[in-house]
Parts: sequence; C-alpha cells; structure tokens
Amino acid sequence: MTTPEFPAIWTPTVDPSERLKTGEQTARGQVFLVGAGPGEPGAITLRALECLAQADAVLFDYLVNPSLLRWATRPNVRLISLGGHGDPKLSGANRTSDLGTPQRMMSQAEICQMMVELANQGQNVVRLKCGDPLIFARASEELDAVQNAGLPCEVVPGITSAFAAGSYAGIPLTNREHASAVALVTGHPAAEKPLAAGEPEMPANRAPSLDWEALAKFPGTLVVYMGTTQLEYWVGELLRFGKDPQTPVAILRRCGFTDQSMVRTTLANLIEVATTPKRIRPPVVFLIGSAIASPQASDWFSRRPLRGQTILVTRPNEGGAGVLRDLELLGAQALHWPAISIRPLDDYRELDQAIEGLYKFRWVVFPSSNGVRALMQRLWSLGRDARALANCHLAAVGAQTAKELERFHLRADLVPARFDADHLADDLVRDVGSGSCLIVRASRGREVLADRLRTSGAAVTQVAAYQNVDTEQVPPEIRHAMNTGKIHWVTATSNAIVDNLVRQFGASLRNTRLATISPLTSQRIREHGFEVAAEARVATFAGVIDAILGAHTPSAA
Repeated sequence: MTTPEFPAIWTPTVDPSERLKTGEQTARGQVFLVGAGPGEPGAITLRALECLAQADAVLFDYLVNPSLLRWATRPNVRLISLGGHGDPKLSGANRTSDLGTPQRMMSQAEICQMMVELANQGQNVVRLKCGDPLIFARASEELDAVQNAGLPCEVVPGITSAFAAGSYAGIPLTNREHASAVALVTGHPAAEKPLAAGEPEMPANRAPSLDWEALAKFPGTLVVYMGTTQLEYWVGELLRFGKDPQTPVAILRRCGFTDQSMVRTTLANLIEVATTPKRIRPPVVFLIGSAIASPQASDWFSRRPLRGQTILVTRPNEGGAGVLRDLELLGAQALHWPAISIRPLDDYRELDQAIEGLYKFRWVVFPSSNGVRALMQRLWSLGRDARALANCHLAAVGAQTAKELERFHLRADLVPARFDADHLADDLVRDVGSGSCLIVRASRGREVLADRLRTSGAAVTQVAAYQNVDTEQVPPEIRHAMNTGKIHWVTATSNAIVDNLVRQFGASLRNTRLATISPLTSQRIREHGFEVAAEARVATFAGVIDAILGAHTPSAA
C-alpha cells in the first residue's frame, strides 16, 4: 500500500499576527467562509486547505468532519467548536478548543459576533461549513455581518451534500430517460417554521415559502435538505399535489462519513420508514425521483473494507497525515494521538562531535527515518550536507527508513530482509566485522543492535540525534471514546508507544483491538498482559494496515 502524495499547501509569507498598522493598532484580519464539502476528508478543495493552513482561528460546527482540522497547521491556531447535536471530536492533540464540548449550539448572532471580533484582533478567521457555504448554510447572514464590519471576506465553494450524496451512494441524480433537472429544496424553510409537535399541515395564517404544487410536478430529481423535522408536512404536500406515491426515494444519512447509511423506499412509505421505530436523526438528505431507481446504482462507498471502523493511530506527528489518509480511503474513521513526540535535542555537542568524525566510521546505521531526518537537518545547520557521508556505508532498518535516505539522494547499502534491528544486526555482523559503526538513534531505545555488534568485535558508537518523549496529555474525546469502546483498533509501532499506551489507558485497552508492527512490539504488549489482534508481516505501517484488513471482518464492525 502506497501513501498518497498530498498537494503542497500554500502558507502566507507574512505572519498575520505580525502585521501592524501605524502606531499600536493591530491590522484587521480576514474572514474566509469555507465549504468543507461532505464528510469524506478527501472531498475538500485545495483552496479550502490553503485557507486552513493560514488560519489563526477556525470556527466549525458538528457537521464538519473533525479530521479536516488537522490541516489547520499554524502552531497556535484556535479550533473553536460552535456546538451541535453531537459531541465534537477534536483529533489534533497539539491544538486547543476554546469551547471544548459545548452544552448548546451557539446562535447565529453569536457566531457572527465572534467572527468579527476575532478578525478585528488581526486574526485570519476560517468559518468552516459542511458542504457549500452558500447552499442552505446561512452564510449570507455571516457574509453580511463581515461586510458590514468593513472586513475583507472570501467565500470558498465546497461540494454540496446533494451532489456528494449521489456520488457516494452510487445514485445518478440525472438520467437521460428519467431526469434532466435537479432541484435543491429545504425541508425546513424559514417561513414554514416552527410547526407545533404533531402538526402535519401548514396553519392557515402562514403562507408556505415553497410552491409544493410546482415541486410535485417537477420533471426531475428532488433533493431535500434538513427534512427530518418537518417530514410529515412536506411529504404530505408532495402527495397532496399529485406526486406519484410510488416515486423512489433514497434516505442518505451522514453522507461521506465512514458510517454513512442509506435506506431505499417510496414516497408513500417514506414517513413510516424514516420514523419507525424512531425518527432518523440529522444530517440527512432525501433523494426523490425516478432516476433514483436506476439499475446502474452502486453503493460503492459503504462497501469499503474498513467501513464503520474507528482506528487510533499513535505514531508521532511526522508522516502521520499520509497513513491517516490511507485508512480513510479504506473507509475508516482515522483518529490521531501521537503517543510519543519527536523533539530536537537540548544539547547537540555529542551529535556534533560524531558529525565531525564521520570519516572514521565504516558504517552509519539508521534504526528509523526520524534519525535520518535529524542527522541531515543537523548537517545542514552546521553548513554541511550529504557529502559528509561520502566515505560511509549506510544501513537502514526498514523500507521507510531507506526511502527517507532517498529523499536526501542517499542509497542504503544494507536493508535487512526482515525490517527490525535484530535481523539488521545479523546482517551487519557479517559485513562490519571488527570495523567501526555509528548508530544514529533516539534519546532512548533498545540496546540489542549495539550489543550484538559489540559482541562480534565491532567498535560501536551510539549518538542521539533527537529526543523521543512520551506524550502526557490525551484529548478528552479520545479518552472518552476509548473508555466507551468506540475505538475499534489501536496501532502500536514501537515499544515506547506500547508503554505509554498502557500508562495512559490501562485496562481500557481491553475495549479495543491492538495491531502491531512486529513480533517485538507484540511481545511488549503481551508482557503488559494484553492480547494482540493483528501483527504486520512486514514491519511498515502499510503492513499494519494489511494486518488489520486480514483480521477485520464486516461482522466484527
């Protein structure tokens, strides 16, 4: 499995927080009304990603997939939840949420006021909305508020739920024989709300804002947004004005999310199906029309192999985005909590001394890709480059480490057939002999490789190129999901990660299934008294994913 290449994200050349007008007045910021598209993270636009990358504050509601927040990459970005029907899940362990898990939804007036206040403080504000911001998203009110405040504003379009629903459910909204037009309709128009509980018809003193008679005769596909609350009313109106009771209907809930679900019925049976045994909860779109029954329909999205599975990735932030996307493309909800973090050294004297003496070593060994990056970055900061390794043979533990060397135009002379330190030691013992060897490693780790080489007579020097530090804080939403069994899989790719997982979650790890990268990691898990559900045959994260695929069956979802 290959990691997809992500587009380069533009970042501003001038830090918005540093822009100042004359005197002490801070420059006013800008507001971006951004369409996030449907729930599938890959359906967001490139311009939306660019806006997130330069955001100082992101205001989002419960309809937005929290996975998109990982693209808000400024160090001190504020992720502000506006509330919703469900608890927001902030997956960015290094971010903060000003509102946490709110007990109520913020009013539209409060949202507008907050956007203006933040922008007036000189911040770039992204108002992130599911779908397209100008289709049933009340963005016109927010746009008015921003413009009335004299602030610059950009509207970034997104894929609206109607079009995503057709694609992700495999249902054509148009068909040359059945439908040559599509109408987007709100099932909760302003002039028609609120109806009293159990009131199926529009009171006589309120005029409907939609021409239901015309919609009943519309020669195409109707897509009804926000239609669950007033379901009885608008279905009754369509039937009253002559819409064929046998018209096919598809009910699509949580379009684009990993738990997307679809129910097919007819207009005559829609109310019963959508309310029995209980009413289907938002977000829902209703697709209505003869084209819905197309024999070419294919619900490919819901048949992805990891559909409905929530997987917690615990590797460090470096390289995390690619593996999260791999899991999402297989249908999983991918959460990220780095159990360990990679940090620069506090003191570079030993590493610098090793760099000065690189010419003395026959072999330089890299147990991880982090070591490759750390050494090359330090070489560069010292005014040197890859030529400093010209007289050395290079050994790498694993394909990913070898690939990291290639990024710096270096080729590994030795990569063990089995991607772990033990097999690398066996291979190196034959090649190194009594020669000198430098191991570029983390500030902590196993001594197996160094001990085996020393036993063979090699002169071994170990040097830390970076710090490997336990993450102390677990986001409350991830801890809650673990405690309640809502995380189906947890990945473990090193002994240090295993140790911190056990320290942070303890017995709650029995609520999930553990997938490991190697037999050594599996052994560490068993030493702590836990079972291993899947073990990679090849010690890469792609191997971990393959192991999960092999162990997972739809019945286990």
